[in-house]
Amino acid sequence: MTAERASALSACRPRAALAARAYIAILMCSTIPLAPSLEEEVAPATAAFYRRALQILVDAQVPFLVGGAFAHACFTGIRRSTKDLDLFIKRQDYDRVAALMQAEGWPAEMTYPHWLAKVYAGEDFIDLIFNSGNGLTPVDERWFQDNAEADILGVPVKVVNMEDGLLSKAFIMERERYDGADVAHIIQANAEHIDWKKMVDRFGAHWRVLLAHLTLFGFIYPGERHRIPRWVMETLLGKLSADVRLPPPEDPHVCAGTLLSREQYLHDVEQLGYVDGRLTEVSTMTAEDVQRWTDAIPARQAELAPAPAEAAHVRTPGHA
Repeated sequence: MTAERASALSACRPRAALAARAYIAILMCSTIPLAPSLEEEVAPATAAFYRRALQILVDAQVPFLVGGAFAHACFTGIRRSTKDLDLFIKRQDYDRVAALMQAEGWPAEMTYPHWLAKVYAGEDFIDLIFNSGNGLTPVDERWFQDNAEADILGVPVKVVNMEDGLLSKAFIMERERYDGADVAHIIQANAEHIDWKKMVDRFGAHWRVLLAHLTLFGFIYPGERHRIPRWVMETLLGKLSADVRLPPPEDPHVCAGTLLSREQYLHDVEQLGYVDGRLTEVSTMTAEDVQRWTDAIPARQAELAPAPAEAAHVRTPGHA
């Protein structure tokens, strides 16, 4: 790269990035409004539903955390339209939350018992999340430590920690949805505020997934590789170096790809005889959970859908 080109890139570096980092520093220390609280991205009737549900949970003192597009906007400034509200709760609190919602006339259903429930108000809905779709990250007390606070739709709430949000997003690598860009954007906006020790600890035995994302971060933002602490990269690369020096372990014939995508590694477990990574000790999923989650894949549903003549005689089940 020429000196002139380097100078031009430096001059054109968005000042907004520096402002965003200052904004996040404030967010991590205090309760601040997220103006205009994503009102512009949510239809008025939907916003009213979300706002009322949030206030009910706050008033009832039920522990919950806001995630999804709302939290992503808090930590990155990236605003995008959202079709739902993601609330992270502990599994043992579901019945209480469901009763509070049903008292408002909003039916609740345990959509996927291993990780997700939903609350409906007409066509609008709220996701109640108590694990990840792969069963790796159950919501426990660790999720409720030192959470940032924000004003969302006019209600003061706590937001999912960046580290836990990154942990859950890092494993979403479906053909139709890949959250790697979210991971990169969160790091880019907050590298100096991430608890890197917690991050490394949270990934634990799945450190290769973290290393993959951090390596990609250096590719995506070549001028910002230094923002990831050196010790983090050296620790992860040290694990990799030690790993490749060891003799090959006894092959358990596991395909852990199903922890990244519920669809794209089905060939391995269904045709090649690999053990599904979700059915090992690292995941909370059961064989029944895996089957239910597999049946919900859009392509599988299309294959199982009745022919048009048969469909005329089939009633579509309601949400509740």
